[in-house]
Amino acid sequence: MRSREKLTHAMADLLWEDGYAATSPKRVLTRAGVGQGSMYHYFSGKHELAVEAIRELADQYVENSSVLDEDAPPLDRISRYLMQPRPGLRGCKVGRLTQDPQVFADDEMIGLVAGAFDVALSKWTKVIDEAIACGELPAETNSTQLAMTLASVLQGGYVLARAYRSQKPMDEAIAGAISLLNTAKSQAAASTE
Repeated sequence: MRSREKLTHAMADLLWEDGYAATSPKRVLTRAGVGQGSMYHYFSGKHELAVEAIRELADQYVENSSVLDEDAPPLDRISRYLMQPRPGLRGCKVGRLTQDPQVFADDEMIGLVAGAFDVALSKWTKVIDEAIACGELPAETNSTQLAMTLASVLQGGYVLARAYRSQKPMDEAIAGAISLLNTAKSQAAASTE
């Protein structure tokens, strides 16, 4: 791995673990295992490195939602996405950034976070629209609202898992969302009989 990638990965990990304010350039260099000259060769400073790290985290977040684009029945794709392993106690790498005061106050950094959510929400909305069109969900389902609800279930699952110091709230939130989707699917099927 090149020094630039090592620095970006180290910054991304430290942002997730400790936040922007607690992440000093020295800690990034130590974590990356590179010399000080490497950082300033690639980045003008901490802010530019943080922006690059957040961009990488946002890209990973979007990539993790690629299961929603697969060729399978829509609700199967949604369930597979929801059931992907999630370390509830660690929190969402992108979602946790919204709680960081320095990230929140910085238009460029929070813009990258919001952009990742925008892409994921558009994927959710698209697959929900497909589920409505093929009769898996009731015709009156509001795809935008349901997409926002499912994203909120995941983010809220992380918050509750951390609050209770247990993976269980995350797992139960996901199971509850899948149960509600299955109930809606049953209602859609019953209305067409």
